[in-house]
Amino acid sequence: MYRIILFLLLIALAAWGASWIADQPGEVLFSWSGGKAHVTPLEFTVAFGVAVVAGMLGWSILRALWRLPEKIRKSNRERRHARGRHAITQGLLAIGHGDSTAARAHADVARRHASGDPLTLLLQAQSAQLDGNRNAARDAFQAMATREDTRLLGLRGLFIEAQRADDVVAAVAIAEEALKTQPSSTWASQAVLGFRCARGDWVGALAILDTNLASGLIDKETYRRQRGVLLTARALELETSDRDQSREVVMEAVKLAPTLVPAAVLAAKFQSEAHQIRRAMRIVEAAWLAQPHPDLADAYAHVKLGDSARQRLVRVETLAGKAPGHLESAVAVARAAIDAVEFEKARQALSSFVDAPTQRVAMLMAEIERTEHGDSGKARAWTLRAVRASHDPVWTADGYVSDKWRPVSPVSGRLDAFQWQTPLSALPSGNGATEASPFEQAMLAASPQRAVPVNPDEQPPLVAQDNAPSSTVDVGPSPPPAAPGAPAPTTVPPLFRARADIPAATGKPSPAIPAVIPIVRAPDDPGVEDGTEADEFAVSLPPPRGQAGGWRGFLSRMRG
Repeated sequence: MYRIILFLLLIALAAWGASWIADQPGEVLFSWSGGKAHVTPLEFTVAFGVAVVAGMLGWSILRALWRLPEKIRKSNRERRHARGRHAITQGLLAIGHGDSTAARAHADVARRHASGDPLTLLLQAQSAQLDGNRNAARDAFQAMATREDTRLLGLRGLFIEAQRADDVVAAVAIAEEALKTQPSSTWASQAVLGFRCARGDWVGALAILDTNLASGLIDKETYRRQRGVLLTARALELETSDRDQSREVVMEAVKLAPTLVPAAVLAAKFQSEAHQIRRAMRIVEAAWLAQPHPDLADAYAHVKLGDSARQRLVRVETLAGKAPGHLESAVAVARAAIDAVEFEKARQALSSFVDAPTQRVAMLMAEIERTEHGDSGKARAWTLRAVRASHDPVWTADGYVSDKWRPVSPVSGRLDAFQWQTPLSALPSGNGATEASPFEQAMLAASPQRAVPVNPDEQPPLVAQDNAPSSTVDVGPSPPPAAPGAPAPTTVPPLFRARADIPAATGKPSPAIPAVIPIVRAPDDPGVEDGTEADEFAVSLPPPRGQAGGWRGFLSRMRG
């Protein structure tokens, strides 16, 4: 807008100047080499304007001719750059849909036409990775790492290649170099933090955590939780070597993460040893309200050393009342009741979970049956149900199951990844109920009364065997004898045999009937050998084996 106004002003000024000159009287005299020329002012003005315009046109033509080679070179560069950009675009698209041949061809075109473009190096590296050429990919990432604009991207690629080659030393060095280059790099910070945790360098891990907070990678709440996790891991490590320092570290961890189960358990243990009973109980209660856990129940039960089993039971019942209806509350009360020989309380605590028991519930019921009544049959039946029962919650992270808490996942290297929950491999595919087999139902049923005849001449009426079905047993008439020479008919033996009692009307003495009739063994029941019966329930079943894992091929082996 301003240019248009200025142009109009100049035109008006030029017109006013021309009209002013035309109104002036007189003439203009040009003299040269004896010649003279007389022109009017208007003619002089017109001639001067034509000369100026001709000069401008001539200068434009000369300047265009002077710049023509540079324009040609610039046009060629732009054409090559456009071809390179097109090749880069098509190559990245080919990598996206997995066409390694097209990606390699476009990478060659991009290298010829746009060798200085950072994306050309990225396309070369990714096409080499798609082809499985690790050496070419490493060379491309190395070239990217030498450039200032692609240094971090090149280090990231070299880090991934070192992981794939299981080169732990190189991966650690590359990640630390990337962290020095850019402290706010998320992947480098997580990698270095995971490596230091894997080596047990908790002081170095805490330093990385402070850097993450200063760089804005994590918020204040996440920082407090993760710092509590690292302090707990350090306190567990120092428990056997420096208990005083371990106590100081774990108390700081409890302040930062009061719901962290391992920190609460260890802090309660130290407070109990210092005779700070109420303080230890408050620490456990705070963690129990967030996540009931068997370790918390055990620490709460033994918070006061020297208490009897009944005193521990009362204390555990108080803790279970803070999370009523929870599985861990029921298991904790049942465990304490069994130790206190209060079997009725143990049964009542587990009554809500016996229809679909977990492995711990079934094993506790087996222990109750064996300890209270000495009923090995029912104890064996509950043990069989425990084999097929649903799994109890365990420490799991990224599909990896551990028998104890760990600060870092060995699969992904995530901090504070382990959660107390049922592993995915143990989740039921149906309604989650575990039905008892007919054999287990028979074992769990009430024990039948023994049938002992008082007088051989006075026989009891004909009844079915005690392990026969509830319906009346119809033996039926005997089949007629087979004709001579005919094949014998095939008869299917009954699943349950009828009791062979002889009626009193026959007048013949009946054979001796044993006091207890043995039941039919299940196909998978090996029975009990004659002689001294081994106490097979004295040793509890081992915990489920942890699932195999590995942090992309090398971190789990580093810890192992």
